[in-house]
Amino acid sequence: MPAGEVKKVVLAYSGGLDTSVIVPWLRNNYGCEVVCFCADLGQQEELDGLEEKALKSGASKLYIRDVREEFLRDFVFPTMQAGAVYEREYLLGTSFARPLIAKHMVDIAEMEGADAVAHGATGKGNDQVRFELTVMALNPKLKIIAPWREWEIRSREDALAYAQEFNVPVAATEKSIYSRDRNLFHLSHEGGPLENPWNEPEKDMFQLSVDPADAPDEPVYVTVGFEKGVPVSIDGELVPPVELFERLNMLAGAHGIGRADIVENRLVGMKSRGVYETPAGTLLRRAHQALESICLDKYTMHFKDFIAVKYAEMVYNGLWYTQLREALDAFIQVTQRNVTGAVRLKLYKGNLIIAGRKSEYSLYREDYASFGREDVYNQKDAEGFIHLFGLPLKVEALLAIDGGGQSRYRSPDYSKFKRD
Repeated sequence: MPAGEVKKVVLAYSGGLDTSVIVPWLRNNYGCEVVCFCADLGQQEELDGLEEKALKSGASKLYIRDVREEFLRDFVFPTMQAGAVYEREYLLGTSFARPLIAKHMVDIAEMEGADAVAHGATGKGNDQVRFELTVMALNPKLKIIAPWREWEIRSREDALAYAQEFNVPVAATEKSIYSRDRNLFHLSHEGGPLENPWNEPEKDMFQLSVDPADAPDEPVYVTVGFEKGVPVSIDGELVPPVELFERLNMLAGAHGIGRADIVENRLVGMKSRGVYETPAGTLLRRAHQALESICLDKYTMHFKDFIAVKYAEMVYNGLWYTQLREALDAFIQVTQRNVTGAVRLKLYKGNLIIAGRKSEYSLYREDYASFGREDVYNQKDAEGFIHLFGLPLKVEALLAIDGGGQSRYRSPDYSKFKRD
């Protein structure tokens, strides 16, 4: 679709410098109407004055949709149930927010009769893929415009100059040296001194969590209740999803919980360094793991851990709206049928300590684990089990010995190498 044929574009809008500049850029280069859309994912004060700013930048209107509960219910909780963590540490806070934003962007584009959608993701990052794969999956007839892959703006200074030329309001807070992404689940920090992986993050950079050294000197206990792998209560009180996350973010953040400093492999091939604050997400992941440890049988848990790596990779790579992800979800939901119970955690200076876990579906039985109950577990049975379990090892060693040698796992005779 040539530029001149684009009459209306829906832009994923945050109010930051980049997306603010994109509004006049789209009008100047495509001659189109620009409708802005912002998803309220829990970024709080970042939404203040957003409509006025969008209109002053040249947009015809701004949609703001509160998608916080949908975000938790349909994206955060399924990923947490899967145990998905990208490259050992990243809890995917930005990754699973992008498909949700793009989903609503497509919906508004259809409602507005728009020809295209646009985003402010750069040509070096992962978000461009996440946005665009979602659009391709939901409405492939929409044209996708990615200004960072087209325009001549190459630096913050270029963007500020463009903003000044076209009277785009730029707030002083946008002069932060860090690139941040915030939602109810996490806050990410990139850029500035973090681009050198040797540099320790600055203390005043963090916003959701205190320095563990400054956390209270006394620990605090909290009990989280789960139903089928989904957190539903705090200290016995049923709490709606959004409130539950807000309360646990405050509690865990006050005790320095949820910080992660990661060098990750981007989908496009380069490495990047990011520092993440995920207080409630970190706490809930640990609690969910503890509950699964008593509710899942050995074989299901081990296979689920294998699936979790693939699930995390798919979410990170923007493959949310795929048949494989749906199929994995079906497996995961079966594993969560009995993951109901409570976990008590102790929070102390950045540490999450499991203080207890219980479930009516627990597979842990004290009488089974005890050494004193022969009617449940006869220790003499272990001899036959070990013989059968180790049979391949025994056969291999016997073949070596019968052939005049010895087991290949035996240590060599070093005496022959002694000096005279």
